[in-house]
Amino acid sequence: MKKKVYINAPITLGFALIGLVVLILGLVSNGSSTMKFFCTYPSSWKNPLTWLRLITHVFGHSGISHYAGNMVYILLLGPILEEKYHENLIWVILITAVVTGLIHNVLFQGALLGSSGVCFAFILLASVTGRQKGIPLTLILVAVFWIGNEIYTGLTAHDQISQITHIIGGVCGGMTGLFFKDN
Repeated sequence: MKKKVYINAPITLGFALIGLVVLILGLVSNGSSTMKFFCTYPSSWKNPLTWLRLITHVFGHSGISHYAGNMVYILLLGPILEEKYHENLIWVILITAVVTGLIHNVLFQGALLGSSGVCFAFILLASVTGRQKGIPLTLILVAVFWIGNEIYTGLTAHDQISQITHIIGGVCGGMTGLFFKDN
């Protein structure tokens, strides 16, 4: 009996593929395509690219290890979530991208890129996923441990990682999961 490879999660695989194409474009263009189209940063709201980058920044990554680190979570959690939420998973990604991009552009300087906000949205969304009505205890525990760790890391680490984006992404995932849970 032959086993066939099949596409089990088209939204998740499409997301990963777009990110890979953007990564390759960034490597070929020495980062200029990433900075221009796949990275959000405070700029004029009159510029149409500012609005586009609010969504596309989740596809840009600073390098292969940044991309791979995010895709491991997305490829692990995405198929499970896609089976439950179907096309609504696109809304989770879009909402997370826009909300994290807007908050970053209004409150912070510098550039934001990468899909870690979507990763953390998927993590909390997975914690909401279940058959029972109400708020799952696993969601509360994941949120407490994870948000606590992000706050601690944000206060003690001096790195280029946006812990606030992780927290906002997680909140987006948890909130959209609670919204879609009973639908």
